[in-house]
Amino acid sequence: MSKQELEQNLNILNQENENQVVNVKIADIYPNNNQPRLYFDEDKVIALCESIKKYGVLQPIVLKPDEDGKYMIIAGERRYRASIMAKKDEIPAVIKDIPIKEVMEIALVENLQRENLNIIEEGKAYKNLIEQYKSTQEELAVLVGKSRPYITNTMRLLNLSKEVKKYIELDEISPGHGKALLRISDEMKQIELAQKIIKENLSVRKTEEIVKNILEDKKNKNKLKEKDIFIKDIEDRLMNTLGTKVNITSGKKKGKIEIEYYTDEDLNDIIYRLLEE
Repeated sequence: MSKQELEQNLNILNQENENQVVNVKIADIYPNNNQPRLYFDEDKVIALCESIKKYGVLQPIVLKPDEDGKYMIIAGERRYRASIMAKKDEIPAVIKDIPIKEVMEIALVENLQRENLNIIEEGKAYKNLIEQYKSTQEELAVLVGKSRPYITNTMRLLNLSKEVKKYIELDEISPGHGKALLRISDEMKQIELAQKIIKENLSVRKTEEIVKNILEDKKNKNKLKEKDIFIKDIEDRLMNTLGTKVNITSGKKKGKIEIEYYTDEDLNDIIYRLLEE
């Protein structure tokens, strides 16, 4: 679906054309399990429920009919939830029989326009459209008015640990913090640093500095570990040659080789072996 076609569909959805509005039994309606919005603010649903009790549903929800005579929600799940809470039997709706891919695209754009999605829900919506409906990142970028790198970076946040993603969803840390944490592959360290960010109210820049130091320390430890293996091999070879314990230590500017001996006879034997070699 082109951006122009999508905008036309959104305009139709937002129109309150009384000839299109029908009352549908709530029992015949079900949510779209793949809709982008996963979290609904309970307080807002309760407030809407009280409004519906007084004034009814002022804006129809949008439904797609299925083969069983039921209806899937395209737009308006919060109104649907609030109507159930208000113990309504019916809800005004506009029926739209459109392809499921368009349903997903419309739901995504509508939620983005209303700023109803957090960044993790947004990333999951992009991933779903790409994996389930064969959309491309370029198509989605045009669809939602974002750059392709934005789509890519948003989806990358899904690679964070479950706990860290939850912190982002709850707005306890920002997507910028999440982007910095992506550089840490160890999930437990990710979580520990995320908790530190929350506890100490760390900025994104400070988080990036901490991550950089963690990665540098890891790199240095790996180098040291590799060097230790090399040195240990040399020590073993010298011990086999000299017949005594050999210890090699290295520093930033210099190192030393220690060869143990206990008697003058041992020393003479070591010297002989070294000169012989």
